[in-house]
Amino acid sequence: MMEVIEHEHPLKLIDLQVNVEDVDDESDDEEEKEEDLVPQDEFSCTCKRCNEDINEYYRYYYKCIHDSCDFALHKFCAELPETLNHPSHEHPLTLCNTDEDWTCDSCQRGHKPGACYFCVDCCLWKDVNCVMEADKRRIYHPSHPHPLVSLCSKPILCECAACGKDHKGLFFHCTTCSNFAIHIDCAFLPKRLLIQHTTNAIFSHTHPLTLSYSCPIEEIRARYYPRCRVCDGYFDYKEVLWIYKCEKCIYYAHLDCATSRRESFMSILSIGGGPTVKNFKDADYPNLLHLPFPDQTYSIPKHLFSKELGLADYGNHEVISLRHMNRQHELILVDTGSIGSTSSKINDMIMCHNPMKKIELLCNGCVRPITEMPFYKCRAKEDENCNFALHEWCTRRLPTKVDNHPAHPQHPLLLMTNIPNMFNIFHCGVCLLDCNGFAYGCVECGFYVDITCGFMPERITHESHPNHLLSIVKEDPPSGYCLMCCSFSNQSFSFSCSFCDVYIHPWCALLLPKTIRHPYDKHPMHISYLPIENHKSEYFCEICEEELDPHRCFYHCDECSQSVHSDCAPLILQCETQTHSSSHKIFGYGIGDGVYLFLNMKFGSIHKTDGHPHPLTFAQGIESDGGCSVCAEELRYQMILRCSECEFAVHRHCLKILNNS
Repeated sequence: MMEVIEHEHPLKLIDLQVNVEDVDDESDDEEEKEEDLVPQDEFSCTCKRCNEDINEYYRYYYKCIHDSCDFALHKFCAELPETLNHPSHEHPLTLCNTDEDWTCDSCQRGHKPGACYFCVDCCLWKDVNCVMEADKRRIYHPSHPHPLVSLCSKPILCECAACGKDHKGLFFHCTTCSNFAIHIDCAFLPKRLLIQHTTNAIFSHTHPLTLSYSCPIEEIRARYYPRCRVCDGYFDYKEVLWIYKCEKCIYYAHLDCATSRRESFMSILSIGGGPTVKNFKDADYPNLLHLPFPDQTYSIPKHLFSKELGLADYGNHEVISLRHMNRQHELILVDTGSIGSTSSKINDMIMCHNPMKKIELLCNGCVRPITEMPFYKCRAKEDENCNFALHEWCTRRLPTKVDNHPAHPQHPLLLMTNIPNMFNIFHCGVCLLDCNGFAYGCVECGFYVDITCGFMPERITHESHPNHLLSIVKEDPPSGYCLMCCSFSNQSFSFSCSFCDVYIHPWCALLLPKTIRHPYDKHPMHISYLPIENHKSEYFCEICEEELDPHRCFYHCDECSQSVHSDCAPLILQCETQTHSSSHKIFGYGIGDGVYLFLNMKFGSIHKTDGHPHPLTFAQGIESDGGCSVCAEELRYQMILRCSECEFAVHRHCLKILNNS
């Protein structure tokens, strides 16, 4: 307790920084009330001696023991000595309480009745601010264990320990730690803020961002190295630097970005998570492709070559002959009008691709799902086990030649239904995926691309970077990471925004639809490019059950809060297995983590070989397949041939060794 001359009640000492608890966003599972979304004002009251604010950075203050009384003093004001010798005056000064208005002889400021220092010999008055100027420059900041003092009254150039940048201005220094200084603007930043208030609603987030006085590498690593949601830049992961963050939503921002203190703030809006201004006219690009495609039923060939057709447009259900993979297929039209007819009993046995029922039917041309009739199917008998099928547009509408392809402009690329390789498998020169569908190729150069990449557009727009034109560029080596999968690639092609430092891999842009259906969730799952707001658990993939990095594109169900890797999403059958964590290590293609490794492969064909008495099924290896019957190496995550009658399985490339033995 303390008594002072100008107040009738005792005063008690209050510590403003005692028992300060960190905000734990992760444990906050209850719905937030509307008032919780607005940052509360920091504690503040007025000192009755110096008339300056009392805030938490002074840490201690005295207040009246009666809660109904608002009398309060800074600790250093309350503990002023009754008599002191001040270097600015030759006589002792005495603390007194005047009941008249008075003027300080040092600063010439007028004051109302209250406490002051008085020299009896000179009739000189000094206010508390002038007497205790050094104490007023001392603060106790929660970011640092020692008191901080403002040593200089003039601006200096110094590195700020809060934001890590050089500032010119006034600083608070630690007299114990010689290299610790905080710029005054950083020292008094609000502990909580709504980013829509500080950025004029250009950026927005549901929850207030909390000021964090550290950025430990362990936390950043656990959060998959998040980037600033304003400028999209990485953080300088030094534990001493401060950031604003919403832990629940993995929403991080630099100090300058969250408070709009960065110079030329408007110039960075197109790079980060804020809205972008449209930089092209629709009339100039009438055929511009807007990605991602709505769902799994869409593809570039369908977009370019399909149209609404009546049954009359298909002819009289004629049989089309096509040679593919060393055999002649007689294709017959499968459509709702011919089901049950004598001309096509095969219709009664065919069901379209349906991931919810784990039914897979892929086109042998573009290797995309066949989800609707009409389409063409091999007329082979049931016991011949031929699963050959084609979209209508892949059967009759594909051009026979592509000129001036960006990846191979020196020669035209010719449509090829057969590639002179084992099982018709080739390596696409654009998306880097293996494919056993149709190709556009240059035999002279041994260059091939799949049907989708054969029609790779020169320009697109994409939802992940809206309103800006993305153009295909070739850079060797690539200069940036992919906005969608956050990976670099050894491929030199990418879609790039000339206005921003943004790149998207062709395979991520062209092969990942906006919405998917999957048997693991009864609702449609939508692609996401950033962590989900209000996500109340750790991220993991429902398919492979491994951790999921929410900064890389993934598919998410808002209703069930379930997520899957984008490269696990195509896995719908019991015979398939995840390849997210292991495929790229094994094959070393460097295509990033966004696309399923076997997305362009159609499995299930039956092959007879001289090296084994039973027919072999072309399949993806799974754990239960064990080792190869030829080389004994593991078969999982590889293309294999498996015998359904005995425990025989070999790598695709080992089959040639088997036949020659």
